Amino acid sequence: MKKALIAATAAALIAGSAVSYAANTGGPGKGERWQPSAADFAALTDARIAGLKAGLKLTPEQEKLWPQVETTLRDVSKDRAARMEQAREARKANDGARPDPIARMRNAATRMDATAADLRKVADASQPLYNVLDEAQKQRLNVLLRQNFKGMGMHHGAPHGGPRRG
Repeated sequence: MKKALIAATAAALIAGSAVSYAANTGGPGKGERWQPSAADFAALTDARIAGLKAGLKLTPEQEKLWPQVETTLRDVSKDRAARMEQAREARKANDGARPDPIARMRNAATRMDATAADLRKVADASQPLYNVLDEAQKQRLNVLLRQNFKGMGMHHGAPHGGPRRG
């Protein structure tokens, strides 16, 4: 199990470093940002989920509750990637022109609604497993979520815009 945790952590760190490096150095062409492909999203999702599972060190009884959590995380990730691709295509169709401020507010509201629905799905799927985690696992879960799932609306232990805890 220790080797699995180390491997998952290394994979998550490497994946995160590559994404960060590519996003900050620009992508192909003149200063374009790197745009992850569907394969990139899938690989990063695999790394995050493996890291989360390894970090929790589930007992055999808890393992039985894991598939529902993993399936939901994968489904939510696929949905998010599809929404990002749709937004990218809409920008291309509009020749990269920014929408007016009202359209941007509406687009932001739509994204927030989708993120809220995704968070509810993950919370609902995770509740049975969370109920049987011990205190150490709950603490690790809190840290792992902050590190690995910021894109799901988690930032410093609170949803975006929510109060931050010490």
